[in-house]
Amino acid sequence: MLRLIDQQRTALADKCGRPIEVVAVSARSRGKDRGIDLKRVRWVADPVKLASDPGIDAFVELIGGDGNPARAAVTAALKAGKPTVTANKALLARHGGELAVLAEKHKVALNFEAAVAGGIPIIKTLREGLSGNAVARIYGILNGTCNYMLTRMEREKLSFDECLKEAQRLGYAEADPSFDIDGIDAAHKLAILAALAFGRPVAFDAVHVEGIRRVSSLDIAFAGELGYRIKLLGIARQTDQGIEARVHPCMVPQSAPIARVDGVFNAVVAEGDFVGRVMLEGRGAGAGPSPP
Repeated sequence: MLRLIDQQRTALADKCGRPIEVVAVSARSRGKDRGIDLKRVRWVADPVKLASDPGIDAFVELIGGDGNPARAAVTAALKAGKPTVTANKALLARHGGELAVLAEKHKVALNFEAAVAGGIPIIKTLREGLSGNAVARIYGILNGTCNYMLTRMEREKLSFDECLKEAQRLGYAEADPSFDIDGIDAAHKLAILAALAFGRPVAFDAVHVEGIRRVSSLDIAFAGELGYRIKLLGIARQTDQGIEARVHPCMVPQSAPIARVDGVFNAVVAEGDFVGRVMLEGRGAGAGPSPP
């Protein structure tokens, strides 16, 4: 984020009508090499204290996790009347409803575009662009790590373990990849999308979650012979009984547009009663843009 602000400083000032300055930061380790000079900004050891600091106008939370200190810091910022930006899908999936109420109570913005599908502007699309539509279904490829692995397994006939090691080497997967490959990361994002699409909170624990650990190269080959590709999809739809939300590997017809989304890219499809089917695609894993 700091690097982006530095690179786009003039453009951001023109678009926002004022300069954007990072004046203070907080992190678990002060001495860690992050590839950027932090000496020019004030260091605050406690992120919760930073969140309510009178010297800042807005608070950005990039800690991660659905517990503290992330939850406490965002709560403190909202209570202090600070507009807050977060990329924390776990926090929003489990506590988004109460944080939204808190933001409304204190009349401040709670923004979270980067929490779902990388750089794809799907949050703004659901909140504004499709606000005149009744969305019947929303689904997509919501985890770039899994999509990268499935693509490599198909194209290069590699094993699951080989693809996972390569994803970790390239920085697409964490040292502990469980959140990605077990579908939890995608489920967090799906819960957020479903809540926005259908206008009501989604109980995260009620989302059916299945990852890609059991998908083999043989499964992918058989799917190809039948005219399908295997993709990990998050799917949510409105039913007479309520919202149905699930994450699991799916057989997708090769002719479907979403079947052609490969590598670390994500895609989200929303189906509205007036607009019909809309698909947005973009990069979902890694530090910056790259070709597909």
